[in-house]
Amino acid sequence: MTVGLVIVSHSAAIAGGVVELAGQMASEVTIVAAGGTDDDGIGTSFTRVGAAFESADSGDGVIVLCDLGSAVLTAETAWDFLADDARSRVRIVDAPLVEGAVTAAVAANIGGDLDAVEHAAETAWIRAEESVNSGASEAEPVVPTAIDVVTASTVLVNPSGLHARPAAEFVKLAAKFRAAVTVNGTDAKSLLRIMSLGLSVGTSVHLTAEGEDAAEAIPALVALIDSGFGE
Repeated sequence: MTVGLVIVSHSAAIAGGVVELAGQMASEVTIVAAGGTDDDGIGTSFTRVGAAFESADSGDGVIVLCDLGSAVLTAETAWDFLADDARSRVRIVDAPLVEGAVTAAVAANIGGDLDAVEHAAETAWIRAEESVNSGASEAEPVVPTAIDVVTASTVLVNPSGLHARPAAEFVKLAAKFRAAVTVNGTDAKSLLRIMSLGLSVGTSVHLTAEGEDAAEAIPALVALIDSGFGE
């Protein structure tokens, strides 16, 4: 089981699109759209939101993201009508709809609890600093530079670069290690920071890991990049 997500929008198409996008990066997470009115018009539906809460709740909790203020009011009203135990597991989070859904979904997919997934959604607005890519064209060997610090460089070979699905795969793998990992100086466990780098095919990726399993983390991440993410 994982934390579930509910996407509340005034538009059924928008809610469905966000669910589709986030679902591409988090196949194990239940993400439910609650968009539009009961007759599929523009607006929100208390009935649809309440049903979505139930559908998304596996017992680990639900994160709710809304597009506009009145959507929040509808979600809060539906929340008020939940039983006490269910209400304690449902959290309406102030976060950007698309970015928040993507980061929350990835956090849930890698096993984050309700607090961790909520935090991921809330910090979704954070943008990484623009990275400067070198023109390296060949992978460099993994080189231990200090105790428990390992670095390596390689080149992106997959057509889409480190964006969307490949970035989500990379973050999932990085999150499995206890070591602090960076990509071109950016936190490798933050999906939005990685995507904000804008790394495209042929660009250089510089990895650094520091921690007790750094020597395992770097080769695994290099291997994933060199595999082209299956593209």
